[in-house]
Amino acid sequence: MSELTLHRYRRTNQAYTEDLGDGVGLTLMLMPEGAFLMGDGEKQLVRVERFLMGRYPVTQAQWQMVAGYERVDRDLDPNPSRFKGDDRPVEQVSWDDAQEFCLRLSRRTGKGYGLPSEAQWEYGCRAGSETAFCYGDRLEVELANCDGRLGETSDVGSFPANGWGLHDVHGNVWEWCEDDWHDDYRGAPVDGSAWVGSDRKSLKRLLRGGSWNSSPEFCRSSVRFNIARDNRFSTLGFRVSCVLPRILLNSSSP
Repeated sequence: MSELTLHRYRRTNQAYTEDLGDGVGLTLMLMPEGAFLMGDGEKQLVRVERFLMGRYPVTQAQWQMVAGYERVDRDLDPNPSRFKGDDRPVEQVSWDDAQEFCLRLSRRTGKGYGLPSEAQWEYGCRAGSETAFCYGDRLEVELANCDGRLGETSDVGSFPANGWGLHDVHGNVWEWCEDDWHDDYRGAPVDGSAWVGSDRKSLKRLLRGGSWNSSPEFCRSSVRFNIARDNRFSTLGFRVSCVLPRILLNSSSP
């Protein structure tokens, strides 16, 4: 089982790096326990336990490493992206492709990797903010890759992090969540877990965050979008979440 390396950044939470091999790491930020109002309009109060969330969307270098791990349920194209670059987010991956990535990573490391729930995603994106974006009520050009200004994806981390150390939560690529699509939050879990049905084969999946081609309006913290699970576009990527490993469960946040 691989070990997580602890780092401390100039903020109130910690970062951990998973060694994927060949000098490629996957950095995760510790999301603190808390509660927040999820959504826009009719909001939902959600309480979230501590968890780890990818500091960046999964990069092409990280994808290529994990695509070389042992197959679990399906084959993975090691180089699916339209816009090439080791440090750019992987794109043109479906929800099922992202699931296979998480399954392979979990098997290799012995940890519980997966896609974040919708609640976890928005909680991490907001980082305690209550404004339209984690930076405020306007998304200035120096804060995100969106609105088609660059015409392509950008290296992850090219724009400032939010208050909990997450980059690219607005723009660059839409990010798959674990949840099935529901039109509103009536009946949704209030504990931060994913909202899934008993038969998931025909249900659409949920996206958050907007992309390089999205107008700022569609990159707001609360915006949600649905799409078929087998779609692969140059606007679609993901970041991972991870169940807090046992060795960290009893550690106190700095």
